Amino acid sequence: MGSPHKQELILWFDEIGIEDVPLVGGKNASLGEMHQKLTSKGVAVPNGYAITAYAYQYLLKAAGIGQAIEDALAGLDTHDLRNLQERGEKVRNIIRTAEFPDDLRAAIINAYQKMEAEYGTDVDVAVRSSATAEDLPDASFAGQQETYLNIRGPEALIDACKRCFASLFTNRAISYRHDKGFGQFDVYLSIVVQKMARSDSASSGVMFSIDTESGFEDAVFITGAWGLGENVVQGAVNPDEYYVFKPTLKEGKRPIVSKKIGSKEIKMIYDNDPATKEPVKNIETTPEERNAYVISDDEILQLARWACIIEDHYGKAMDIEWAKDGDGVKVGTGKLFIVQARPETVHSQANKGVMETYKLQEKGTVLVEGLAVGTKIGQGPANVISNVVDIHDFKAGEVLVTDMTDPDWEPIMKIAGAIVTNRGGRTCHAAIISRELGIPCVIGTGDGSKKIKTGQNVTVSSAEGETGYVYEGLLKYEVEKLDLGDLPATKTKIMMNLAIPEKAFTECQIPNDGVGLAREEFVINSHIGIHPLALVNYEELKKSSDPEKQAVVKAIDAKTGAYADKRQFFIDKVAEGVGRIAAGFYPKDVIVRLSDFKSNEYANLTGGTFYEPEEENPMIGWRGASRYYDPKYRPAFELECQGLLKARNDMGLNNIKLMIPFCRTPEEGKKVIQVMKECGLVQGENGLEIYVMCEIPSNVIAADAFADIFDGFSIGSNDLTQLTYGLDRDSGLIAGIADERHDAVKDMIRLVIATAKRRKKKIGICGQGPSDFPDFATFLVELGIDSMSLIPDTAVKTRLAVAAKEKEMGVAP
Repeated sequence: MGSPHKQELILWFDEIGIEDVPLVGGKNASLGEMHQKLTSKGVAVPNGYAITAYAYQYLLKAAGIGQAIEDALAGLDTHDLRNLQERGEKVRNIIRTAEFPDDLRAAIINAYQKMEAEYGTDVDVAVRSSATAEDLPDASFAGQQETYLNIRGPEALIDACKRCFASLFTNRAISYRHDKGFGQFDVYLSIVVQKMARSDSASSGVMFSIDTESGFEDAVFITGAWGLGENVVQGAVNPDEYYVFKPTLKEGKRPIVSKKIGSKEIKMIYDNDPATKEPVKNIETTPEERNAYVISDDEILQLARWACIIEDHYGKAMDIEWAKDGDGVKVGTGKLFIVQARPETVHSQANKGVMETYKLQEKGTVLVEGLAVGTKIGQGPANVISNVVDIHDFKAGEVLVTDMTDPDWEPIMKIAGAIVTNRGGRTCHAAIISRELGIPCVIGTGDGSKKIKTGQNVTVSSAEGETGYVYEGLLKYEVEKLDLGDLPATKTKIMMNLAIPEKAFTECQIPNDGVGLAREEFVINSHIGIHPLALVNYEELKKSSDPEKQAVVKAIDAKTGAYADKRQFFIDKVAEGVGRIAAGFYPKDVIVRLSDFKSNEYANLTGGTFYEPEEENPMIGWRGASRYYDPKYRPAFELECQGLLKARNDMGLNNIKLMIPFCRTPEEGKKVIQVMKECGLVQGENGLEIYVMCEIPSNVIAADAFADIFDGFSIGSNDLTQLTYGLDRDSGLIAGIADERHDAVKDMIRLVIATAKRRKKKIGICGQGPSDFPDFATFLVELGIDSMSLIPDTAVKTRLAVAAKEKEMGVAP
C-alpha cells in the first residue's frame, strides 16, 4: 500500500514520522518523529514543515530541467577535481535559475503564513536540506547539503529553497554519493522549514548519546558555543565540552564527569542590516564569554536527559543538535530546544570484538598540538591549503593542513593520510568525517597551518589520549591488534592502574575487574595546576602587594574565570577527574588513592612555593597521610574530600573506594579517617570502603593493627622495595641494587598477604612489579592475592599468565 502523503508538496512535523524518510528525508522524518512522540516526554522541538521530495521531483519535471542536469553530469569523473567542480557548478546554476511552478510556490508561502500566525509576522526560520538517503547508519550525509539561517519573508524563503534544492549537487555531495554507491538521481531532496530558536543571543551546539572518541556507550558528550550552532557544526570555533554519565543520571543524580571551557573566539548572530543583505554574521566574543561555560549544570543535565530519551526512542546511538533560545518571541526566553537528531554513524558500525592500539616507537619534535580525534597515527608530507578552491592540488596520502574543513573539502579528506586544523571541536564536521573515514585528525591546533610547511614530512598522532600531536618527521609506530573475544576468566581480579581521566572510556573496554589504583596526581597537576592552599587563601593573596603573589593571583584568575569561589574550582575538578574514571568502570570498584605528591612536587604547582617546606629528602618526608590531618595542610585536604564526596554522592558513583597512601602508623590512619568523617566521607556509609597502601615496612610489621582500622590493603611494591632496602628510588646512582623480586621484599609481601587472609581483609597489589615481570605475577597468585592492578598495556598478557598459573594450581575462576 502506498503512502497517503505521496503526492503532497508540504507536510507538517505532526504529519510525518521516521517511516517517511523516502518522502521527506532523514532530517525531516526525525524532526516529525520527535515532534509527535517525544514532546510528551518533555523534549522541546520547534515546529515546522517539510517541503517534500515529491516537490523536488515535481520541480524538475514542471520546470523541464531533469534532462539538462543529466546532460551536465555526463562524463563525470569525481576523482578529477576540476571535472567535478565544472559539472557541479553547471547543475547548481540550472536549478537556481529554474522557475518554481505556481502551485509549489503558493504551497510553500501558505505554510510560511501559518507559521507567522503561530509565531508572529516575518517569523525567522531555518531552511535546511533533508536528503532521502541522508543519515543512513552506513552513509552519513552529514553536512552534504546547505543550511540557511534567519530567513524571513516569502521571497527570501523561496530563494533559500532554490539554493537548498541546488545544494543536492554541491561538489562534495556528488562525490560522496558516487563513493557510497548511490546514483546521482537515486537521492532526492526535501527541505526543512523550522522556527529558529534564537540562540544568537544565547548558545547552541551538538551532542552525542555516546562518546565520539572511544565509543563508550554510557556517556552523553555535549559541545556548545555562543551564538548560532553553525560554528560548532562546521568547526569554526573550539567549543566547550561536557560529559554526563547516563546510568546514574537515570537514577536522578548529577553526574557531570567532565567540563572543559573552549576558547569560543567568535559567535554567529543575526545580521538584520539591510545594507549587507546577509541574514547572519560572525562577531568576536568578549573575554568574559570566552572564560564562561555556555550553559549551566542544570542545562547540561537537561540536555543529557533528552539525549537519553531520544536514544531510547530510536534504540541506537544518536547525533543531536541543540539550541538555547535567548530571545523569547513566543518560544520562551532561556529555553532549550532540540533542532535535529540523526543516528551516530561511526561507533554503531564498529567491530567491537577487536581492539587496535597504535603506539609510537620513537620520540620526535612536537610542531603543534590540539584535540585528538580517533585513536590512530598517520603520516606523510604535509599539504597546507588555505582555500578550498586549491584542493585539486592535493595528492593521496598527504597530510591535509588547513584552518578548518567544511563539507566542501570532503573529496580530498577521504584520500588524506591525516588531517590537521587550526579550529574546531570534537563534534565539528571535520571530526565527524575523519572518524567515519578512520583517518587520524588533530583539530583546534590554533596555528598549525603557520607552523607546518607544505612538503614537510609529519607524523600525526591521535593515539596518546585527549591531546593530539603533530611531530616533525616520519616516526616509527606499531599497531597491536587484540581479539577480546576469547580471554579466560580468572579468580584473581585483574584490575588496572589509571591516572588520566581522558583515557578511562577507552581503557575500560579492555577486559578488567575494575581499577585497583586511580591516582589523583594527574588531575591535580594537569586539570588544576594550582596549589590547593593558594585557592583556599585566594582572597588573602589578592590583598598582597607582593609582585610574586600578584602573579599567582593573575595565573589563578586565568585558569578559574568561570568560578567566583576559587575553592569550588578545585572541588569540581577533583570530582570530575575521579568521576570520569569511576564512570568508565562503573559499577566495578574504582580504588582512588588520595593525593600523594611530595613537597617538591607540590611546590611546582602555581603558588606552591608559598606553602611548601624545602626538604632534604621529600621521598620520605611530608607526604601522604602525614599531611591530611596536619593543620598546615588540612584545609587543602578538606577540598579534596569535598570533591570525592561530590563524585560519590552527587554523581552517584558509589563504586569509588578510597585509599590512604604512606600511612606510617595506625594512629595516623585513625586521625585521617576522622578528618574524612568530618568532611562527610564516613567509612561504611553508602558502601564506602577505606584501604591503606602497604608500602612501608611498618605496614607489614603492624598489619594486624592496620587491619583493625582499614577495609583492606594494597601493596605498593615500588615504595616497599625502596624502604625495605633503604633506597631512594629517585636516585639513579643506586637504583640497580634491588627490585621487588628479591627475597626481602617477597618475604614482606608473604607476611602481609598471610595477615590479610587471616583477618579476612581484601588485599591486592598496585605496584609496577606484576606489570613488568610475569614471574612476579605468578608468585602473587601462589600466595592467593585477591587482585593485582596493572598498567593497561599489560592487563591482557598478565591475565593470560595468571589464568595459566591458576589452571596449573587447580584454582577455578
